[in-house]
Amino acid sequence: MRVHPRQELLSIWKAVVRNSLRNKTWEWGGRDGRNSISDAEQLLCLLLPATQVDAFRLERPDETSEAMIAALRPMGGATDIAPYLIGLLREYFTTYSDKETGTPVFAGGSYFKTRPGVEVTKEQVDLSIVDSYSTSMTLSLATLGFVTVYEPETQREQVKADLQDLKARAQVRLSAAMIGLLRSFTVNVFTADDEEGRILYGTINQSGLPARAVVSQLRRELRETIASFSNVTIGSGNAPEDLAQSDRLFECGWSWGVVANAPVIETVEDVGRQPDGVAIDKPYLYFTVTALDAIEDLQSERTRILNLLNEEQLRLAQALQLRYDLTRSYWAAVATFGTGRWPVEDIPWRTVDDVESVYFTLLVTSLAVKGLARERGSDTELSRIGDVLINLAERARLITRPLKDDPMLLLHVPGVLLNLEGTETVGPPLHWPITEFAALLMQRTHAIAGLLGESQKRSELIDLADRVWDHLGRRRINDAPGQGLWDQPKSAFAGIDTHYDLPSWYYTVRVVQALVGAAKTVVRPTLRSDALHSLALDLLNEADHLFDKELLAGSIDGRGPLSRELQRVRADLLRARELVSSRPGTSTALTIEALQKLDQLENARKNVSED
Repeated sequence: MRVHPRQELLSIWKAVVRNSLRNKTWEWGGRDGRNSISDAEQLLCLLLPATQVDAFRLERPDETSEAMIAALRPMGGATDIAPYLIGLLREYFTTYSDKETGTPVFAGGSYFKTRPGVEVTKEQVDLSIVDSYSTSMTLSLATLGFVTVYEPETQREQVKADLQDLKARAQVRLSAAMIGLLRSFTVNVFTADDEEGRILYGTINQSGLPARAVVSQLRRELRETIASFSNVTIGSGNAPEDLAQSDRLFECGWSWGVVANAPVIETVEDVGRQPDGVAIDKPYLYFTVTALDAIEDLQSERTRILNLLNEEQLRLAQALQLRYDLTRSYWAAVATFGTGRWPVEDIPWRTVDDVESVYFTLLVTSLAVKGLARERGSDTELSRIGDVLINLAERARLITRPLKDDPMLLLHVPGVLLNLEGTETVGPPLHWPITEFAALLMQRTHAIAGLLGESQKRSELIDLADRVWDHLGRRRINDAPGQGLWDQPKSAFAGIDTHYDLPSWYYTVRVVQALVGAAKTVVRPTLRSDALHSLALDLLNEADHLFDKELLAGSIDGRGPLSRELQRVRADLLRARELVSSRPGTSTALTIEALQKLDQLENARKNVSED
């Protein structure tokens, strides 16, 4: 791996603080101004490494490394950094709560876009969106984990009081975000003869089978998923009864916000008013992937070990987990349908509303991998997804040279524009620009590489991630005020003229997520090669045999240099035997060194006997 996650994350920390902390005042907002998502992303640029990478922990000042302290020096010394972060988090949770009722605010704000020359209405600016729910869940869990670990470390009464206030605010926002996601889930049912049905079975039918056979086979593969919809009892997403009919197809996932007519969820949590929904009752790939990533944070080992969820949140998390499982199983079945070429390998992916994009293919690979990971997919299956990512990197001009006036550059600027259906009921039609392709591809590549057991394919994907990182490195802003952050696509693509001064927290946090993914790949156990394991065992057997011969010859008797050398050989062989299963390469190196010493000992013993 050419990218060094630790160094790059430290560099980003320095750049975040340099850009945000000016004249001892924290400045919120970047290229797109302030909103509930952007400010959370700005904080997560610091908190994601601090809560997900052990080397970046800040909760225990005595254990914080000098490199981390130096990167965050403008915040103060080792004992000042955590209190400073606590102050920023309290400011965030206060800002995005209604001042009169305390209800958490999840508005998309300045991230909402419309056609040139038209203004977004005040009612639209205040619309809640799944991106805010998901980002808030991740931020709230990171905050609660940070507070839980840090609280025993501080003796300052004011800090303790601030921690209790922050914890209460984070709990409320977490519960409200979970409820928002439960009310944004949707199941879109249609017949096989509808336009949506014809597009779906046309997409998944890679073998030219009759339409009726494709529909029957897909429903057969999804029969457990279809049956499980009866367990969706709170929030939105209750599948209609006619889903049981043999000509019905469907898709499930998350709309862009609370769907129209979504029921209010009864809860003991004081989350304030639950807003009426206006979003179309159909799923979007982008918001579905965003929601699933946030739900994975709910189910993470850190969340469980630190016991971050209260009893009511555990109930809500169980309801979200059901939707996670339904969505994962549906998209895994659709993406890998059939016995020949998979639908996801037929690039670009075509959605049921008849829109095609290589970006949608990237999102579907994310959903497919979640399914394969849960079902313990084989290396062959994961490798096929890896090949799709390589193809996508080439098509998106991340590892190949763009053509003159290349239309693929539109994937990066202005990005994929998602039409937010339902917003036209309260103002002009809004869209949501998505420009994350390169950062997301790097993150997903590391996710697949970490699941692979076959070393050659794993190495190929890590090389792909390194090449995408080279591309991302060129897109770093090189001048003030956003120096060291993202995104400056014109530096990587000659065909793009747009120049940016301010950083995009939307893009920068996705680069951070990719680097955190790279760091997790590094700390995973070393992959074992069966061939290398067999070689290591053969070498160990030979070394053990030669060592036993030396023992029989009495070389270990006494306290001379031969005896001491043989004692060292014994230690090396014991260590090699311990590592032979987990690290056969290291075991082989130790054994070869032991064999060399044994050969020298044998020669020395022969020379002594001849004299």
